[in-house]
Amino acid sequence: MSSVDFDICVIGGGVIGLAIAANLAKSSSVLLVEQHDAFGTETSSRNSEVIHAGLYYTPNSLKESLCLAGREALYTFCQQHDVPHQMIGKLIVAPDQDSPRLEALFQKALMLDIPIERLDQHALHEHEPNVSACEALFSPRSGIIDSHIYMLRLAQEAERLGATLTKYTKFDKASVNDSGWQVELTTSDGPYSLNCTTLINAAGLHAHDVALRCGTSLNDLPLLSFCRGRYFSYQGTNPFNHLIYPLPEANLTGLGIHATIDLGGQVRFGPDTEYLSTTNPAHLSYEIPSHLKLHFAKAIQGYFPKLQVEQLNPAYAGIRPKLHLASEIAADFHIARHDRKNTPPLLHLVGIESPGLTSSLAIGQYVTELLLPKN
Repeated sequence: MSSVDFDICVIGGGVIGLAIAANLAKSSSVLLVEQHDAFGTETSSRNSEVIHAGLYYTPNSLKESLCLAGREALYTFCQQHDVPHQMIGKLIVAPDQDSPRLEALFQKALMLDIPIERLDQHALHEHEPNVSACEALFSPRSGIIDSHIYMLRLAQEAERLGATLTKYTKFDKASVNDSGWQVELTTSDGPYSLNCTTLINAAGLHAHDVALRCGTSLNDLPLLSFCRGRYFSYQGTNPFNHLIYPLPEANLTGLGIHATIDLGGQVRFGPDTEYLSTTNPAHLSYEIPSHLKLHFAKAIQGYFPKLQVEQLNPAYAGIRPKLHLASEIAADFHIARHDRKNTPPLLHLVGIESPGLTSSLAIGQYVTELLLPKN
């Protein structure tokens, strides 16, 4: 067994772990541990790849504040590091005139100083002639990003700053010792042990399991649920100029089956919202049943009536870690220190779903401030 010392060990190499590692590497020696053969192969690479403006979230929540800060930081990072992206704008469409929920979103955008424009049916038709709705909000600061290139650039930046990033490395357990934490890993070469002073759990779907292996009781963490979201691709010429979102569900369990456009101009629809009975990542299925096409078509035709069912093809599915059940109001991110008196620093991130991608750089900064507060 070998022993190597780092200031900080980050468990999980998705977009959140990478953003944390890149930020902390500015002032600390950092090791990032990823169990798969590539970074961001789970939740981080199975989403809508949208940069959110920050309209949807509970006032004064981490989701709201980190999305607002993260959005601008992300656009800046993309420009500085040649990450493909486009500020394409988003339309949030309402099927009814004078919708109270649309009005509430409009007023919230004004309060948060988020650029927003309210469109009547005529103005909406000028923006999107193929979209059917009574009115809409236009959010010009919403955009799209190549999340895979973004994660590659984060990894490159972390390594440039001196971080060590490992793949094919499984986190087994951590225990307190005189140095801080003794971390036990399994690599492709066998067991490996190291010491670090601070441990960060950014393991996404595996966050509860990692917490247990660090000695944290699940009674000290919020309940974790898994939610599957499926996507269908669109066969045909892109009919849209912007992202198209229906009004979000009242409890914000999902943003509805929306239309997104990738940087190649291809349209996809999704995700739906299906809460799963399992919270074991090993038991997850990413299959898309054929009968789901009709359900998707009906939802999409509510704002895109020209859609033909045969134009939809199964694309991919993703699993989101949720901190609430289907019947409950959406919960906030859980980002908190869990070290006890006279124990080394330990930080768990649980339930980092949407807008996690948009918020990632701000989350990295927030974690840094939790661990390394300014004097």
